Amino acid sequence: MGIFSAILGNAGAVSQEDLIKRYGQLLTDNEEIEMGFKLIRDTFIFTNKRLILVDVQGLTGSKTEYKSIAYKSITRFSVETAGTFDLDAELKIWVSSELNPSIVKQFNKSVNVYDVQKVLAFHVLG
Repeated sequence: MGIFSAILGNAGAVSQEDLIKRYGQLLTDNEEIEMGFKLIRDTFIFTNKRLILVDVQGLTGSKTEYKSIAYKSITRFSVETAGTFDLDAELKIWVSSELNPSIVKQFNKSVNVYDVQKVLAFHVLG
């Protein structure tokens, strides 16, 4: 992930190996990480069972919230692709019956948003 993208808060892909090493203790039996992304200090992880959001809080980053969202709770999502002069693409996820998206994440151009959409569609529509 480039320094410019990091400053803007755009997400970049993280390898499965790194995610398992760092967050493997969060997984249940038979749960596997399919894809994950880093957003400066925060991380979000797609598993075969749920979406895990890792929110690092405070100035020192000593406090961390691990939010788990079951795919069945996701009622809709959208992916907005980058335009000609845009640096990123955007993912929006609505949980339950909320009017506004519960989750909004920016991706840098190194992330194929169609892959993200495919994982979400597989789990939400499956």
